[in-house]
Amino acid sequence: MPTLNANLAAELRLHQYIDRTTGNVQSEQLIADQTVRWLYSTAREQYPYLFRLATSPFASRLLAYLNYDAPLTTPWSSARQLIDALGIDESECVRPFPNKARLRDLFERQIRYWACRPLPSAHDRVVSPADARTLVGSLNEHRLLPIKEKFFDLRELLGMNKLGWYECFAGGDWAIARLTPEKYHYTHLPVSGKVTDVYDVDGCFHSCNPGAVVEVIAPYSKNRRSVTIIDTDIDGGTGVGFVAMIEVVALMIGEIAPCYSEHEYDPCEPLDKGRWVKRGAVKSLFRPGSSTVITLFEPGRVAFDSDLVRNTTRADVSSRFSHYFGQSLVETDVAVRSSIASPVRRTTTNKSQGFEIIWEIT
Repeated sequence: MPTLNANLAAELRLHQYIDRTTGNVQSEQLIADQTVRWLYSTAREQYPYLFRLATSPFASRLLAYLNYDAPLTTPWSSARQLIDALGIDESECVRPFPNKARLRDLFERQIRYWACRPLPSAHDRVVSPADARTLVGSLNEHRLLPIKEKFFDLRELLGMNKLGWYECFAGGDWAIARLTPEKYHYTHLPVSGKVTDVYDVDGCFHSCNPGAVVEVIAPYSKNRRSVTIIDTDIDGGTGVGFVAMIEVVALMIGEIAPCYSEHEYDPCEPLDKGRWVKRGAVKSLFRPGSSTVITLFEPGRVAFDSDLVRNTTRADVSSRFSHYFGQSLVETDVAVRSSIASPVRRTTTNKSQGFEIIWEIT
């Protein structure tokens, strides 16, 4: 492999995204980036046992405890200093942080989302499930954003024993929301409808650092994950067909804690099959750190917001995904409960009967 010159090497270490509110290009400060790059290159190739241990449930729980449960009382790591360094807006929080806060207190904070993360006025809008860096794409090679099996293998992602759901979403569209450690770590439902299926798929605890993602083939379908399928084509639903919300754990994420609530954060209610769920309601909590939510759509049922599509394909932003996958793949920083897609009008022709059937999804 040829040696990279200094400028290119520096560029490959850089990872940028677009701030949706301002349109500005921002550089992400990747936490423990050198360690992650060593683990997913040198250690994975030369010390596979160490790599398997580092991505195991035991290591993830241990690292989470060491990083998130010690009180932040030392002069160099006080809670106030860390809040300022991470850019956390404490005015959004339901309650102030305690004097002897732990990192866990910061990452598992609750916010007044009903005031500071309002839903779109249009009831048919699909909304972001998290405060996250977001990519949109399609599994259909004829669509504008044909990004196939770079981040996940669809059959593996949904579970190898879930062939029916694989057939439902094959050739469909997807949105990947990558939570970074400073983000608000509750997830919210992207659509309204009825829960058709809910299940867990076992797996590893790979990092969601962009450098780790590009080193592992289809990494999101290898991590432990929770899958919820929602039928939105019912009375009062969002009207975009079946939607899969897949919450994916990462390094130091020990748990996806279910906490469905339609009113603020209480009471937490079970999210069982057959339950009606409300767009924008609290669904789960990642404990703690960073992780990923993947939202899958049936073919031809949604149109992503134009700014997300435009940002994804920008060639003037230095994204590790773009460099390693050979096409423009740029994330947009998106607020939870803000619009990411809308229903599309579908038409088909029944030639044998000689008439056109039109579905209009509103």
